[in-house]
Amino acid sequence: MMTVQTASKISIFGVNKNRLSDRFNIVSSAAILVSCTFLSLPSSATFTFDGQAPKHSQSQQGQFEQLILPLLPPQSQVSILAIDTNSNEILLEKQADTLLIPASTQKVLTAVTALATLGHDYRYETQLLTNAPLRQGQIAGDVYLKFSGDPTLLREDLNALFAHLSQQGIHRINGNVILIGDTNEQLQAPGWVWDDLGICFAAPVSRFIIDQNCVYGEFLPQQIKTNANKPAAPTSKVTLRASSAGVNVDNEATYSNQIDDEFCKLALLPLGQNRYQLRGCYSHTQPLPLAIAITDPQKFAKDSVQSLLKINGLTSGQIKIGTHLPAKTQVIASHRSAPLTELLETMLLKSDNLIADSLFKLVGERHYQSQGTFERGAAAMREILTELGIDLNSANIVDGSGLSRYNLLSAAQIAQVLTLIDKEPRFRGLKQRLPKSGVSGTLKYRFGFTTPPLKNKVFAKTGSMQGVSNLAGFMSLNDSKQAEVNHSEPHQAHEILFVILENGISPERKKSSPKTSVTANVLSAMLKGMPRGSASKANNEVKPATQTNPIAKRQEKILGN
Repeated sequence: MMTVQTASKISIFGVNKNRLSDRFNIVSSAAILVSCTFLSLPSSATFTFDGQAPKHSQSQQGQFEQLILPLLPPQSQVSILAIDTNSNEILLEKQADTLLIPASTQKVLTAVTALATLGHDYRYETQLLTNAPLRQGQIAGDVYLKFSGDPTLLREDLNALFAHLSQQGIHRINGNVILIGDTNEQLQAPGWVWDDLGICFAAPVSRFIIDQNCVYGEFLPQQIKTNANKPAAPTSKVTLRASSAGVNVDNEATYSNQIDDEFCKLALLPLGQNRYQLRGCYSHTQPLPLAIAITDPQKFAKDSVQSLLKINGLTSGQIKIGTHLPAKTQVIASHRSAPLTELLETMLLKSDNLIADSLFKLVGERHYQSQGTFERGAAAMREILTELGIDLNSANIVDGSGLSRYNLLSAAQIAQVLTLIDKEPRFRGLKQRLPKSGVSGTLKYRFGFTTPPLKNKVFAKTGSMQGVSNLAGFMSLNDSKQAEVNHSEPHQAHEILFVILENGISPERKKSSPKTSVTANVLSAMLKGMPRGSASKANNEVKPATQTNPIAKRQEKILGN
């Protein structure tokens, strides 16, 4: 057997996952009918921090309330819990038991659950196998390609497996090529917004994943000159990359550079079997990048494999879908993903939904020894975190990414998970993999976090979608130069563990005050409110994050937030 260890890498594309439809003026018209049972049990457990219930400091809380409560918008619902990790004192508590939509802060729970179930060194493995003899440049039987649900598997990784056959002098497969995976899969979780389903951040979660189950292309406005007496006629076309095997877009969209209308938008309609129709109008002259989530992972896998066989000069019978390997198969070549710790780093830094939900379903599969589904993943997460001491009685867990609007968590519940990360050695490495303010991941360019007093001081998971803006993690009270070093050493670090959940944000507020960050203002006020010596002098003066953000032109484009 040969292991083809192609470079495991994560493709990151220039799309903001929760605002793509606005940026590209594209909305998907796919609809999904879902049902979900909500749990409304009252929370009765006492929140504990490092084995002890946090202490309330009335004077400290009163000071923080005076500083912070006036900063909170009256129209939205805000839940806050902040704890001094050194003194174990609650610095601020506001509606900490209220259930709100967590969005991508849900990924903190997913990271802990995946580590507890799979272990740090777990890797996805995609295998090429056969139970037939190899003779005279031919495989005298069927070949099996076993997919594992690897969310980072690329087309080039599969190409390396088939290229290995060509390098061994094999040019024909006398039998069929059978793709092994699951059938009748649950590709989306309940509560995913229906008009997100054609967009790559909501790509289908399947055993069959290639290139993040996403294809790319361009919408190109054109002007065709009909004759000398008439002006050029506006038209358009759609081009897709060569790797978009079997995906077709019927373009019926119109283009006019005379239109400047907010209602002039494009709409992408899925027609089934990875076919789409682009309708509507476009009023700009520049090419528009397209990122489209496939609808049929099995067909995409079959079409991709057919293309790769041709590229490598291999002929075969049919390409089929199967669910089980026959007896006595042998591995010809394999591809392994990066270890789980690296996958989790990408998931947390880039807020990668496909990694989160692939792991979520895998946890359910491992825990119940049955096909991975969102329902089994949710039940497994609840059981595993409960065994670790997290009270989830009142929570509603639906997926691992936080895309579902049916997810409900409280600030106290998320804080319990952060406490586990902070104090439990096997989870402590996750702190280093959280986005760092002004430096990495979804906090690298986030408004209010790229300049003092918060730059280099906040290590936290963001969570944003329409009407939701959350942040959960740690804020260092050490000098900025020592913050990163001490962050990984719990006995040296002085930090505030915090969860800030804001739901019910009006779109009008974002339009009228796009340069306002409630989370940044709250955390800046916390720094100001800490006793002298707890934070550097530079942090004692709070400037609300409503000024122009002097950020250099983005060089790193981030998928998700």
